Amino acid sequence: MQNQTTIAAIATPPGRGGVGVIRLSGPKAYEIAESLTQKPLPAARMAGFRKFYDVKNEILDEGLILCFPNPHSFTGEDVVEIQGHGGPVIQNTLLARLLALGATAAKAGEFSMRAFENGKLDLVQAEAIADLIDATSQAAARSAVRSLQGAFSAKVNAVLEKLIHLRLHVEAAIDFPEEEIDFLADGKILALLEDVQHSVSGVQQSARQGQLLREGLQVVIAGKPNAGKSSLLNALAGVERAIVTDIAGTTRDVLHEKISLNGLPITLTDTAGLRETGDVVEKEGIRRAIKEIEQADLLLLVYDLSQGEDPLTLAETYFADYVDPRRLILIGNKSDLTIQSPNLGELNGLRHVVVSAKQEMGVQTLIDAITAHAGFQPEEDTFIARTRHLDAMQRTQQYLAEAHLQLVEFQAGELMAESLRLAQNALGEITGDFSADDLLGKIFGSFCIGK
Repeated sequence: MQNQTTIAAIATPPGRGGVGVIRLSGPKAYEIAESLTQKPLPAARMAGFRKFYDVKNEILDEGLILCFPNPHSFTGEDVVEIQGHGGPVIQNTLLARLLALGATAAKAGEFSMRAFENGKLDLVQAEAIADLIDATSQAAARSAVRSLQGAFSAKVNAVLEKLIHLRLHVEAAIDFPEEEIDFLADGKILALLEDVQHSVSGVQQSARQGQLLREGLQVVIAGKPNAGKSSLLNALAGVERAIVTDIAGTTRDVLHEKISLNGLPITLTDTAGLRETGDVVEKEGIRRAIKEIEQADLLLLVYDLSQGEDPLTLAETYFADYVDPRRLILIGNKSDLTIQSPNLGELNGLRHVVVSAKQEMGVQTLIDAITAHAGFQPEEDTFIARTRHLDAMQRTQQYLAEAHLQLVEFQAGELMAESLRLAQNALGEITGDFSADDLLGKIFGSFCIGK
């Protein structure tokens, strides 16, 4: 245990409630808690009822206290949890009293950072705590729990073990060049290297799914006025979220709705209809719509089938400057108003779906198309992942590819060994084996106070 200060923070969210929890962690946690209660503390992991006193020995509040001695606590330090009443005034009063008794106000994520520093959690597990709190779907919550329990770390550590084993073989080939067997050319090292590359690719694929679960998808609905964009948002959201009328230009501003489609968290955005207009308010709505379109992960271009519009012409007219075709789905709406509706799965290389948003026909097909377009295929063992994890694995693959080149093309053992060392460092960043202090500060600084 490296820390000499004892930190304190309110662990429950702001607001009124029946119970509010304050957490203490550090070498003086027990001493401070005894000064607050003016009584000996209960036995470890046993709840005890206590009154909490101010400096004048007047009762501030009353409630339960639980003690968790080091090293068998969340942080690995002595930890005390004080459960009082949940009003913000009394919670802040109790916290102020703890600070007056010698505690230091905890920074964001400081409890979790101490758990990491004391070996109670690795970096992936610590991040999973924040991801579990922020989960926006059941699938994301389950994946965060799996990461918290060590599923992601176990996969990364298994690859690291293979990589270390490979490095030992390469270092041996370098250190004993007088041996009759050329270890670099006998095929064993190449087989081990390709096995590591394959293993990293497998973890990458699972991590991409976890990243989608954590960060979700930004989906923007766009098109001309009165194409049925707001009706489509309502159909996908399952609630009457947007105003729908026959008057073109009803939607003047962007409208965001957070939903889950096939388990994938989606931020769905309805936008103003795109057209030439002299209306100042509508112009501003169109400007905001274009801004959302530029930032979208996926764009749903809605057009009116009953008007015989050509979606390819619309895409070229309105979105040629903003949208990569790989981020675009064409949606023919109002199929209930046409005698014959083309039910094409693809149109000139673009994914194409026919729906009636008003009648909710074809909506599930569209939902399946959205999740397929994102490459979302959640599995039972999916774990939560972040962009930095994918970046670390991408760099790992690059170094492994360099090592492969040095082995196959040049038989350069020393250069291969250096590439493998860099690959191990990059992969170790995921669990925190190789992490710069500024990276740790950035990660834990995004946590809640009290975590």
